[in-house]
Amino acid sequence: MNATRASRIKSQPRHARRAGRGSKSPHLQFLRGFLKHPVMVGSIIPSSRILIDKMLKPVDWSATRLFVEYGPGVGTFTRPILDKLGADAMLIAIDTNPDFIDYLNGDIDDDRFIAVHGSAADVEKIIAAHGFDHADYVLSGLPFSTLPPGVGEAIGAATGRAVRDGGAFLVYQFSPKVRAFIAPHFERIDRGFEWINVPPATLFWAWRDRG
Repeated sequence: MNATRASRIKSQPRHARRAGRGSKSPHLQFLRGFLKHPVMVGSIIPSSRILIDKMLKPVDWSATRLFVEYGPGVGTFTRPILDKLGADAMLIAIDTNPDFIDYLNGDIDDDRFIAVHGSAADVEKIIAAHGFDHADYVLSGLPFSTLPPGVGEAIGAATGRAVRDGGAFLVYQFSPKVRAFIAPHFERIDRGFEWINVPPATLFWAWRDRG
């Protein structure tokens, strides 16, 4: 194998699309998910790459062994996370929509990736079932302001217990009300905003202090 070919193979992401799924448009799948479960999907349009890069910028990938994603949808964040994730790390994606879980399981071929049909409020049980005590980072695009009563509070509390000391809960929202759900469970919250997204999004990085 020549050096050029070896370099090209090395530069390719570890995860890949499974054969036979290319004909299913992720944008069409996302729209279907939104129409079926509008309360659980924050936007009719997937996030922009600029928002994704800004949201993930503070992550210390070298210290990440478990990354958890709430509401992965069709994998708009999932694939960039896998591109950055270490070879010995794991990404667990949790979604209440079985159509999204089926899509991701059929579309992403990566032994570091697990898609779980379930509630983010059960994150502690889910990560324990896969052999982890805590997550290093948790990412969420769930629309906290439109979730059923009590669900947002439950997710905020469970995530506060699930994230390790020094880790963070990364949240992108179209309403700043989410801060009330996460502030009681994290010691420091950084805030940002991204205009280049439809709609523009408010970003939160909620940090657990190191013990």
